[in-house]
Amino acid sequence: MSTYQPPFAITPLILNQVIEIGELMGHWAVVAGRASPLLRKENRIRTIQASLAIEHNSLSADQVTALMEGKRVLAPEKDIQEVRNAILAYEKMSEWKSYQLSDLLRAHQVLMMGLVDNPGRLRSGNVGVYREQQLIHMAPPASQIARLMDDLLSWLKTTDLHPLIAGAIFHYEFEFIHPFSDGNGRMGRLWQTLILSEWRAELAWLPVETLIYYQQDRYYHVLGQCDRRSNCTPFIEFILANIISALQEGLEQSSTLSEEMSEEMSEEMSPDLLDIEKRILQILSNQPGRSAKSIADECEISARTVERYLKALQHKGMLQRVGPTKGGMWQVL
Repeated sequence: MSTYQPPFAITPLILNQVIEIGELMGHWAVVAGRASPLLRKENRIRTIQASLAIEHNSLSADQVTALMEGKRVLAPEKDIQEVRNAILAYEKMSEWKSYQLSDLLRAHQVLMMGLVDNPGRLRSGNVGVYREQQLIHMAPPASQIARLMDDLLSWLKTTDLHPLIAGAIFHYEFEFIHPFSDGNGRMGRLWQTLILSEWRAELAWLPVETLIYYQQDRYYHVLGQCDRRSNCTPFIEFILANIISALQEGLEQSSTLSEEMSEEMSEEMSPDLLDIEKRILQILSNQPGRSAKSIADECEISARTVERYLKALQHKGMLQRVGPTKGGMWQVL
């Protein structure tokens, strides 16, 4: 049993939040169990884009998607490197143990390769955390980092706290220690996701980072509040509230996607779709400027289905897009 104990208190709010998450997890487990690879991919994209956007990465979710699919993206090279590293780090997450320092260092090496001089090494100099050129946190001296991280990881390995609470505590303590010269924010968020996924594997796909991204001011305010109190209770409450919101949003998203997939499956089973390619080609022969939505309305199917057929016709060499997405037209070959 570790002798180190982070300062915090279990409040009635925290207890109620853990209970609410447990209830939502029952529904989320069902959804995650039947979730399509597409839904998981979308959630992972949102996680990566949001976590890096907090660190001022400029890439959009569409650009992250393009990189994940191996496509070229026009953006600053550093931003592209950050996204590629994050994609690989989240893919490797299941290989790591949250309490192993060696795995933590490997994760930092993957996440920060090509971005810092010594990825995967604890910092050797002193650092401060700045926001808009104002010092908001002076991290412990470099001489104490190895001991502090050993204490924290030993505590994490032996604590009997619920993983929801332990993960939030680790996240705060990690940011307080600031063990690396750079990349501490994204590492802290990655490692909390790992801790949660070790408890429930389906939580690896929950995009909590997206909600934190939209509450950056609150995120840093709560971190500062905990620093002043020398107690991370407010941060636990903040993180648990975001997990609740992420679960609620994820359940709504999966419900919407399931309805769309059901609609498409029913369409694909319809005999009318046997001639859908011919109908689309005929429509575009007469009106090459038609949109997927207007074609879908005429054919009484979804726009998503029409878009799939348009791509298929292009691959078959029967259809070609001329000009930009907006303002261009189709050419039947």
